[in-house]
Amino acid sequence: MNFSLSKNPVVFFLLKVLALYFIWYCVYDLWLHPQETMDLFVIDNTIAFSKWILESLGYTVFTGAERVIGVDGTGGLWIGDNCNGVALFALFSGFVIAYKGKVKYKLIYLIVGVLSIQLLNVFRVVALGILDTHSRAWTEFNHTYTFTIVIYAYIFMLWMIWVNRFSEKT
Repeated sequence: MNFSLSKNPVVFFLLKVLALYFIWYCVYDLWLHPQETMDLFVIDNTIAFSKWILESLGYTVFTGAERVIGVDGTGGLWIGDNCNGVALFALFSGFVIAYKGKVKYKLIYLIVGVLSIQLLNVFRVVALGILDTHSRAWTEFNHTYTFTIVIYAYIFMLWMIWVNRFSEKT
């Protein structure tokens, strides 16, 4: 039985994903994360848009120490590096980059995808801020389970749209 792993498209795709993950790990964990510039930029952006939406909905919002947003009367939400969406941007991007398609279309799709993931993350923070006005337990449950499922399902959906609709047009 003679088979070449590099000629198997599934294995080749997975090897590319692993290589991209390794590159991402090295760049992010060893260089970008220690500098915190990118993480804080994304967090500040998330807080600013979330604050604007919450205030537009009539809530009085506070942003105190770095990374904190909350509705008055609550303890607020602290947005850590694990919840800022950067790893989700990388996950989505890695799968799209590793899959076939023209670079031009990938770039457009990556920009739209990353921006939509960021927008979903802003809505997540808004929803958690509102939930926090009712019950800290609801906030914790939805942060841990509901929004984790929603965000990963969304990323999977984006990737499937790329695979089934856009990668073939290239």
